Amino acid sequence: MLIGALLVSFLLSIFLTPFVGKLAFKLGATDKPNERKVHSKIMPRMGGLAIFLSFFITFLLFMNDFREQLPLLVGALVIILIGMADDIFELRAAPKFLGQVLAALIIVLWGGLEVEFINLPFFTDTLEFGVFSIPITILWIVSIINAINLIDGLDGLAGGVSTIALVTIATMALIKGDLFVAMVALIVIGSTLGFLKYNFHPAKIFMGDTGALFLGYIIAVLSLLGFKNVTMISLIVPIIILGVPISDTFFAIIRRVVNKQPISAADKSHLHHCLINLGFTHKQTVLLIYALAACFGLAAIIFSFATMWGALILVTGLLLIIEIFVEKIGLVNSNYQPLLKMLNFKNKP
Repeated sequence: MLIGALLVSFLLSIFLTPFVGKLAFKLGATDKPNERKVHSKIMPRMGGLAIFLSFFITFLLFMNDFREQLPLLVGALVIILIGMADDIFELRAAPKFLGQVLAALIIVLWGGLEVEFINLPFFTDTLEFGVFSIPITILWIVSIINAINLIDGLDGLAGGVSTIALVTIATMALIKGDLFVAMVALIVIGSTLGFLKYNFHPAKIFMGDTGALFLGYIIAVLSLLGFKNVTMISLIVPIIILGVPISDTFFAIIRRVVNKQPISAADKSHLHHCLINLGFTHKQTVLLIYALAACFGLAAIIFSFATMWGALILVTGLLLIIEIFVEKIGLVNSNYQPLLKMLNFKNKP
């Protein structure tokens, strides 16, 4: 049944994507080249609609009682509508953000999805979030939505990184016996892989905000469904799974603070831009980031089986590796190298 859902969503996505591409042109949902873009011709976006339709149809076909999952579907529909509106009309930041919050509120208030507490490491006490549980859950969902959206800068990048994250979530869900999370993850994996046939370099269509927001929403919700109300160590698992987009977003904020720019300012200094500036080709950059995402996914699986001390050592090692990598490629700026300077890794003139 799981494999069947994966195959159906994959085939549906392959079938639907060309039609969505034609619809995007008719609606004016196109991406024009500019100084921040790496493509050189007008491209149809809104391709994420094909991912959503494939997911939605397969979900209805394979879920016995989908009425119980209406909050998930309605929240996804809200995200899709916001993404489509942005791809067609290029919305301002405020309505996009409000739409994301609305989708999060639907799954939290109607669907009852909340991170209510965590068990602290080395202590017997439980940290109850109380009145902050809903804001914390909404913050997580909105943050992951935007993290996926920020890495959508190269052909196939957001789709591939999201797929790797979903494969990790599905694997861990199967290990835990959570068939619902595994099923939803596999359906989205199939839908995204079918779309990647047209989106991998050289792309024929972009997923646009329609796809990036939807994938971010699904990943955020599934990660909470699989890992909520658990130990502090287990709560870190989804953060590791999403290490690439979260790191890119975090250092984008640091970069803008260091460079005295607005947090919401767009720039051409994200992870994929830095790698291309180092001389990697478009395809090499995407594959390298895929490899990084896969390493994070593997680390998350290992982390979930580690002892308390082993988990802490692993997290510390990951943080050090991330920091060194960031300083090496200049993700913040060329002068930001505190750890390299401290360790004398940088060659002196």
